[in-house]
Amino acid sequence: MNRDEILEAAVQIFSQKGFHASSMKDIANAVDLQKASLYHHVSSKQEILALLLDQSLDILIDQMKEISLLDFPPEEKLRTAIKGYLNTLIVNHDRAAVLLMEHRSLDPEFKVHHIPRRDKFEELWRDMLQEGIDQGVFYCEDSSLSARALLGMINWTITWYSPEGPLAADEIGENLANIVLKGLMLR
Repeated sequence: MNRDEILEAAVQIFSQKGFHASSMKDIANAVDLQKASLYHHVSSKQEILALLLDQSLDILIDQMKEISLLDFPPEEKLRTAIKGYLNTLIVNHDRAAVLLMEHRSLDPEFKVHHIPRRDKFEELWRDMLQEGIDQGVFYCEDSSLSARALLGMINWTITWYSPEGPLAADEIGENLANIVLKGLMLR
């Protein structure tokens, strides 16, 4: 048994039951450990949540950094980022649900370490929008507000998306990108 297996079990449990309704015993049972043995790998449920949030944001930050380095026009870079982020959320639905819904459950001592990572992710989106503004392609009065609105729109899809729905994830990503770009593009 290793920490990664514990974290994967915790993702499933937190996603299904919610952080507060989940227990260390639930996690221990899921990985066939005694509750006391679980504490040899992690110190608390809070630590598990913090580790999961950090892992998730690190993946998303790396993805955004790669996209930001592409030699694409700003609108294509933003389209790629929107579709890539949405796809990542959908493919990793349980992890995304924990990231987007359970971060509020962090105790202050863990939250202080989480916030800079979250801010870095948001900054990458803001910088992408600002690049388009600087090149005279996008218009928005406040790139921070626009980045938050964009992320809110994408993030919320985890609450309503269904693989059995009328649109595939890529089609939803394309539609969201069109909505955003039609609002940002200078005419």
